[in-house]
Amino acid sequence: MSRQELLNPGGLRIDGRRATELRKIKCKPSVLRQADGSAYIEQGNTKCLAAVYGPREPRLKSQIIHDKANINVELSYAPFSTSERKRRAKTDKRILEIASAVKQTFEPVILANLFPRSQIDIYLQILQFDGGTVQICINAATMALIDAGVPMRDYVCACTAGCFDKQPVLDLNNTEESSDSPELTVAILPRSGKVTLLQMESRLHVEKFESVMNLATEGCKAIYKILDKSIRDNMKDATSNMI
Repeated sequence: MSRQELLNPGGLRIDGRRATELRKIKCKPSVLRQADGSAYIEQGNTKCLAAVYGPREPRLKSQIIHDKANINVELSYAPFSTSERKRRAKTDKRILEIASAVKQTFEPVILANLFPRSQIDIYLQILQFDGGTVQICINAATMALIDAGVPMRDYVCACTAGCFDKQPVLDLNNTEESSDSPELTVAILPRSGKVTLLQMESRLHVEKFESVMNLATEGCKAIYKILDKSIRDNMKDATSNMI
């Protein structure tokens, strides 16, 4: 699909959204009883389940860090998550790259120094894929970590943005990602505005970078409001059930 077809003359994209419009987001924490913390998120047609265990004793002595907790991130795709029904190995290069990006995003945010010689496990599974894997994994992990009571400096909210014919666009789906258009994934701490992840999938001209970066940042702030409302509503429900 050409870049011209991704944005019609009326300014609408192939899924009917405007250039600066997020996909519809549905999210809910505390979806798994067995986990210390969990969350389920839908961003458009991309669906992700996150589970957090810990802080707990590391399974392997080699994973012990003496002055802080070790953060372990594992990602998997359900065999039915894409049109090609196949099981992707955990050693898949792309899976390892995404898991590493999520880990590096949370390492400066989680107060791991409070839990020396322990481990925090974050398990992520993509149930349905339609683009934006890194951003949905980060957003799901944020909700699951908060649900588990893991202390963090702030929320971490992520969003993608791209550029079609000099027009910045927000929250790319799989078709848009597959068009070889420039794509930027940004994760921020909403209260301070600090950037904890900046990932570029393809070349982006320096003149367009600022506008795409600003759009992705605004998307992160909008996602923060949605996640925060979901977590607060869940806390109110849990409190009312205790009374």
